[in-house]
Formats: sequence, C-alpha cells, structure tokens
Amino acid sequence: MTTEHPYRQLLAAVRGLLPCDAVALLRLLPAEETDAPAGSAATEGAVLQPVAVEGLVEEALGRRFPAQAHPRLARLLASPSGLRFPADAGLPDPYDGLLAHQLELRAVHDCMGAPLHHQGRLWGLVTLDALDPRAFDAVTPAQLGAIVALLESGIAAEAQIEALARRAAHEQALARALHEGGAPRPRELLGKSAAMGQLRKEIDLVAASDLTVLILGETGVGKELVAQRLHARSARAERPLVQINCAALPESLADSELFGHKRGAFTGAVADRVGKFELADGGTLFLDEVGELPLAVQAKLLRVLQSGELQRPGSDRLLRVDVRVLAATNRDLRQEVARGRFRADLYHRLSVYPLQVPALRERGRDVLSLAGGFLEENQHRLGARNLRLSPAASAALLAHDWPGNVRELEHLLSRAALRALAEQGRGGRWIAIEPAHLALQPAAPVPVTSVRAPAGDDTAMAEPLPPDQMRPGLREATDAFQRRWIEAALARQGGSMAAVAREAGMDRSNLLRLARRLGLRG
Repeated sequence: MTTEHPYRQLLAAVRGLLPCDAVALLRLLPAEETDAPAGSAATEGAVLQPVAVEGLVEEALGRRFPAQAHPRLARLLASPSGLRFPADAGLPDPYDGLLAHQLELRAVHDCMGAPLHHQGRLWGLVTLDALDPRAFDAVTPAQLGAIVALLESGIAAEAQIEALARRAAHEQALARALHEGGAPRPRELLGKSAAMGQLRKEIDLVAASDLTVLILGETGVGKELVAQRLHARSARAERPLVQINCAALPESLADSELFGHKRGAFTGAVADRVGKFELADGGTLFLDEVGELPLAVQAKLLRVLQSGELQRPGSDRLLRVDVRVLAATNRDLRQEVARGRFRADLYHRLSVYPLQVPALRERGRDVLSLAGGFLEENQHRLGARNLRLSPAASAALLAHDWPGNVRELEHLLSRAALRALAEQGRGGRWIAIEPAHLALQPAAPVPVTSVRAPAGDDTAMAEPLPPDQMRPGLREATDAFQRRWIEAALARQGGSMAAVAREAGMDRSNLLRLARRLGLRG
C-alpha cells in the first residue's frame, strides 16, 4: 500500500462510532484477490494481511492470516454482509493475545466483522473485537452496513490515488527503459520507521535507472531483499535476477562462476560453461559480499563493468553482455582499499549509487512488526496455535541491541517458539512468548550492575547490586537492566516520562506500565 495513514484515520472513526476495543482492516493478498461471489469456494485459499489496526499490538501488522487456519476469518469472507460470533462460538479467535494496552494476555469475548468490496471484487475484511461479551448487543445490521459503506468509500479513494501513482511510475520506467518490459512489480520491505521509509524512497529513485548500486549494511539487515526490490522496480524486472555469493567462491573457481569457461580451459573443464554474467544478460546480476572477491578477479570484473565485454577462460572470443550490476558488502570498502585488499577503481565503479541499509537497532519499533511476521511463520510451521508476544517480551525486544539484525531476530524467535511450545503445550488459546523464552543476553555486564550518569549530569553512579544478585537469572538481569536504563534516562530527561518514551522508541503508556512493574514511579 502507498500509505497506511488514511486507513488508520478511518479505523479511528469506526472505533469512535462503535463500542469496541480493537478494529482491523485486512486485505486479501494480491495473488489471492478474486472476483468470485461471496461464499464461493474460491476464497478458501485466501491469505489476509492487516494493513491498519486500532487497539491491536504492533506485531499484528507483521502477521499473515491464511483463512483456512482461521475459521472466523473464513466465515466472514464467506458471509454476504457480515456477522457477529456468539461468545460461546468455540472457534479460535485470530486476535487472542493481540489486544493492546493489556498487562495480561486475555481472550477476546465479542467479535463481529464484514467483507469489504471494491469495484465488485472482494477486497478484504473489517473486524471488530471487544473484551465485553455484550459490547455489540446494540449494534444493528444497518449500523454495520454504514460502517462497511464508509470503509469501502475510503478504500475506493485510496485505490484511485494508488492507481495514479502506479501510472506515473510506469510511464517513468518506460521512458527510461532501453527495451520493452513489464511494469515494475513491487516487493515488500517491512517497517514503518523513518529509516526504512527513506531507504524505500532511495530504492525507488534509483531503481528505474541502470546505475550500478552498492548496497551497504551489517550482516543480517536484508541487503538481498533490497537487491530484489531494486530489480523488481527496474525496467529489467521481466528479465533474470542472478545472484552469486562471492564469499563462497574459491579463488580457483571464481573466474568460471562469473565468466564461464571453454571446454579444456583447465583440468576438469570437460564442457563449455556459461557464467553468471551471460545468464544475467538483459537483466540484473547481484554480487553479494563483493568485498570477498580475490584481487585477480576484481580486475576482470572491472573490465566487464567498463566495457560490457567479457572473455571466457579458454576462449579468444569477446562476448558482449547487457547487465546491470548490484553489489552488496558488510565491509568498509574504503578501508579495504586503503589496506590494499580492494581495488580503488573497482570501488568507484561499484559505488555509483551507494545505499545504506539501516541496522535493526536504528529502526525503532519495526522490531515488533517483524517479530509478528516471524511468529506467524513459526506458528504454521510448528502447528502451534496463536504464538503471541507478552508485553514484557515486547519490551525486551525493543531494548535489545540486535548485533545480528533481522536474521538474529528471525532465529531468536524460532528458538523462542520452540521453548514456549515445549513449556506450555498446545492446549491453550495461545502460546505466550516470555522474556525467558527469548533468552536475550544483556549487551554487556556493566549495565546490569551499575549505570553511570551522562557527562554534565549531577546524578551519581547508581549503587552496585548486592553480592547475592551479581549473578541473577535472565528475567532478573533483564529487569535490572531495564530499571537502571529508565532511571538513567529519567535523570537525562529531567524526570519526563514522555521524553524517556521517545528516547526508548516506546509508547508512553507502555513505558509507564513497564516502569510500574519494575517498581519505578509512573
């Protein structure tokens, strides 16, 4: 979607009109859109994605809801004009444990919703939920119909804006393309932080050109996904995107992998081989971990970038290729050049347009949306029911430094899901992920025992922990770290909880609840 804000405004209006604790707008994923009539079996394979929520935790936006795994959503999709579920319906609720502003994970007791349509096609759903089992007793079918009409009008307006934006982008791509190709197909980069918004803008700016792009960033930030989006939004989108991991190339085979070889070029070359450059002709070649290439191969790569010509080892014939090169590295290539480990001329050829992918710790509350998506994947992979982050686990994820970035988050949540499932079994309405399941290690031992006030602050160093607490358990260590961090932040911010919440990247209400749990003033 181009923006979530108009939908959020619509949902806020709905929440003001009806007595509900949460309202969500879920869109059928594009591949699952159908013009079949309501109730058709064509909706059985539908997958729903939240595009805006009010009253649900942020991780809900990273979730995907297959209708066949969520019978309430399937029944809403099949209903002609919406329905309300009885409190004793017995069907699992997809939002169990996802309501915001709760100290405890609690069940949803009153649920209703309706299908939404646009231009005669099924667009998605609106769902309304309340903790009070009688919250919707006074809601009439006419009121629900009015809510549906309001939302469908907003969807139609937003669709028109999106169509105009797509048309403009398509015309720009065609004007710059050297050959005909399909319209750029959007790819998804999750996250609503300012850093990710800026990255998406830069990707979309450079994608339509043929400029060489150097994608920079730490391990695990998603450089490959950036390369995929660059290719998908380029005029080469219908041509191949060929990827090669330079770090996995032995020096003796790097030539052959990139440029191919002729039969008999060396011992073991029993047949002609097409290299990655030829495979990517007309499309895009993504050189992952390009800083790992041997110097001898760097020289040959530079020649191809300069002339568009390559020569297979063992052949005298020059081959011309039309390839856009994207490269990625987690190294500081300028330092590598200074140390003589990377060619300066190749560095300048590759870094025509550098793109810095932000580390996860720079993306604020994006961690919760990403966590929701990874938990949804694990939920279906493990056959578990409703994996949910507890408020304490969400706070722990926000406080972590994420040296391994998004990949670390993905693997950590996979392990946490297994631990929680083993501990809680499959019988409950949901499986709560707690800080102990995350098993996050403190960033350093010092903050657990003391926090030094910032320079210029009159606050003295906090007292060290007593000897019997020097080796606390994970939960105690996490609480101690959070308590002392908040105390130090309060000292920096003159006691303003609102300012501390902004510094922590948290909602003020969530910070106040955490502070109260930790025994701090709120």
